[in-house]
Amino acid sequence: MACEPHELRHVPLFALLDDEELAVLAAQVELRTFSARQRIYKIGDPGGQAYVMMSGSVSVTTVDEDHQEVQVDQPGHGDIFGFASMLEQTPHQTNALAISETVCLEVDRDDITVLLQHKPMAGMDMLAVLGGQLHAYQKLVRDRASRNANEIIDEEATFGNRLADGVARFGGSWGFIISFGVVLVSYASVNIFLKGRAWDPYPFILLNLFLSMLAAIQAPVIMMSQNRQDTKDRVRGELDYDVNLRAESEIQNLARKLNLLTDKIGDVDDLLREKLK
Repeated sequence: MACEPHELRHVPLFALLDDEELAVLAAQVELRTFSARQRIYKIGDPGGQAYVMMSGSVSVTTVDEDHQEVQVDQPGHGDIFGFASMLEQTPHQTNALAISETVCLEVDRDDITVLLQHKPMAGMDMLAVLGGQLHAYQKLVRDRASRNANEIIDEEATFGNRLADGVARFGGSWGFIISFGVVLVSYASVNIFLKGRAWDPYPFILLNLFLSMLAAIQAPVIMMSQNRQDTKDRVRGELDYDVNLRAESEIQNLARKLNLLTDKIGDVDDLLREKLK
């Protein structure tokens, strides 16, 4: 379907063109209408054309290493998709599906060549479009990257944090209990054996002072370690929440596809019934 020049005026990519240039471009490009749930292109299709959203809704997705469908873009009015594959003349790396009835402007490489010949500065707008898509892919990678809670906490740990963890780890071990018990028994036995020459005779007041000081220092150190453990638990909880959100999204996608299959099977069943009549 032919495109009117005034329809291109509302597309940011062509906003800098004058009326004559818009008329030239409108004579080359074509408006395409896609019905709801119609595939515009899929991964591996020749990337000869790019599309500019005029109306409707489109979902651009890809498939990750786990063979899960991931939405990478949902272009709005005037946004372009399939642009990089069109410029490189390489197969599409994404799927594009019309969610509702959609009208898109189909643009090929020759159209872009004519555009740049008439308006070279339009190339900056195209670079801005590619930059936005690049940022979207980078954000997707960051959001989906697997993170280890222990590694995140360890990277941010200071020397004091590691020392507190070491003290808490040793203080809660059988090695500490046995060695501490041996020291106490040995200390008391020596002072009892020395009797009048003992430096800390019964009831071992000096030993009680040392034990009080040790307890006063050990308690806040252990609390520091517990606070770090709470932080680890919170990070783990946040990561689990992210995983659950992705799992919920995948389940919803599966449910939507199952519903679509059910509808299609119902349509085929109705068609067969009509033909059998």
